Amino acid sequence: MNIGGIQGEMQAMKLEASNTTSPATGQRVGADFGDMLNNAINNVNSLQKTSGDLQMRFDRGDEDVSLSDVMIARNKSSVAFEATIQVRNKLVEAYKELMNMPV
Repeated sequence: MNIGGIQGEMQAMKLEASNTTSPATGQRVGADFGDMLNNAINNVNSLQKTSGDLQMRFDRGDEDVSLSDVMIARNKSSVAFEATIQVRNKLVEAYKELMNMPV
């Protein structure tokens, strides 16, 4: 194979690699971070409401709700809430770091 053939192959590979469509800067890619954060907060809210409802039903003597159901729901909502707090803390930390960067 001569050099011209190798260069042709390299050009073809370069064109093939550059044909991958990547979004331009500033374009939305799937779900953006704000939507994902909003969905996560809504999920935490839903888990906390479910936990509260189960606890209230258990306190009123509903036989369909066991203590283990209440405890599991409370732990799920607690873990989700703690994870959300950690995400918030990381966001605040990143914001502060960006604000302290020299321009």
